[in-house]
Amino acid sequence: MMRLLIECTYVYDHPQDNSGIQRVVRNVVNSLGALQGKVELIPVILKHDRVYQVTRLGPTRNGGLRPRLQAWLSLWHERFARRRDRLRLYRAARERTGLFKHSPLLRGCLALACRMLSLAMALPQKILAHVSLNYVDKSRAVELQPRADDVLVLLDSSWHADFFPVAERLKAQGIKIVSVIYDLIPLTHPQFCDEGLVRVFEQWFNWVCRTADGFIAISQTISEQVRSEVQWRLGRDVAEQRWFDFFHLGSDLDQADPRTVVRQEVRHMCRDRSLYLMVSTIEPRKNHAYLLDAFERLWAEGSEVALCFVGKVGWKTEQLVARVREHPRLNRQLFMFNDLSDRELEYCYTHARSLVFPSYVEGFGLPLVEAMQRGLPAMASDIPVFREIGGEVMAYFGLAEPESLARLVRQFEATGQFPAKAPLSSWQWLSWQESAQQLVNRIQQHLAEHALPNTPVTRHARRA
Repeated sequence: MMRLLIECTYVYDHPQDNSGIQRVVRNVVNSLGALQGKVELIPVILKHDRVYQVTRLGPTRNGGLRPRLQAWLSLWHERFARRRDRLRLYRAARERTGLFKHSPLLRGCLALACRMLSLAMALPQKILAHVSLNYVDKSRAVELQPRADDVLVLLDSSWHADFFPVAERLKAQGIKIVSVIYDLIPLTHPQFCDEGLVRVFEQWFNWVCRTADGFIAISQTISEQVRSEVQWRLGRDVAEQRWFDFFHLGSDLDQADPRTVVRQEVRHMCRDRSLYLMVSTIEPRKNHAYLLDAFERLWAEGSEVALCFVGKVGWKTEQLVARVREHPRLNRQLFMFNDLSDRELEYCYTHARSLVFPSYVEGFGLPLVEAMQRGLPAMASDIPVFREIGGEVMAYFGLAEPESLARLVRQFEATGQFPAKAPLSSWQWLSWQESAQQLVNRIQQHLAEHALPNTPVTRHARRA
């Protein structure tokens, strides 16, 4: 029986992470045991030039000293990362106030002091990361012997990984490699990304273009971009030897434990107000400033609507975060939570008026399906991938002018009718189990087609 080896190295090493790709990987891997098919599905990690079968993706609760040490190392690694972020935000805020604002010399001294403190925290952070990432908890993973008919599916975020040599060795042994692509934003929109990520992603994509036998994206929009990019980098004839497809993500909030307490601050925010919700990491391409501009227009007119940003603070956001924290309507009509649990996020989804999602570019837009699956309508920027996901049940606005969104909110508040062409009740979406089944089925189909002699390459499977 053929085996699909589903790679999940980063999520195995960082079980506490719960956003974006980590949420996808964990939900797909946790759904594998319930799937139907003629292949064996095995979650794996690649470490120390070896392949390990994952027996438990999350950390063990009573696994002895070494697992607790691993959790402690990961915890302190994350704490150092958060403290460096806070130091960066502190510097940005201080530079715009008091004596620092008018003195280049003081700003230079502040920058030097902050940089030295950041470097002092960076060294132990790197040491902790090295020790943590090179440890394999035998209660969660056991060594696996690869076979020549295996297929390695690179599901996790692998551009920062160090397992490329072992993947190349597996390919040399006859193992096929399938790469899951979430987006190409570092290549197509590098202005929204950290410079280091752009360089690393470019090197990774060059490697995966040469190495992968097939590519499966998380939307048809991204799949078409991937095919064009591979053709440009390798040439049309070489690209024709690969296959390209897509699958769609699920919408369950798997960690929304109903026993978890929803904080009083969250309940207060959702009580007796028309709340518009933005759920994402706070970073430039998510376009939070556009939302703030649009809602400030509404507030200036006397509107009582409220806006809440939910998500951890990312990169290149110092000015935006300072703008939020210093806003005169903070905690009255403007809210920000950077650490909501899944239960609290679900509470917000079920008590808000609408999701608002003004991204410049996305690979999918997971909060959109999470919200709409729970009956919360969504307003989103008019980009192709959102049209693919939402069809006519979402309301779309242009990004050239915040007034475009403000008009939708005014109309919704005045009429009570959500300004979309079709009702949300006509929209249906996949569960995570159905998403994982779709992924496996489409990989199986392409592997079967390419195993047949004289079978033409399938460009895209345009299935629902």
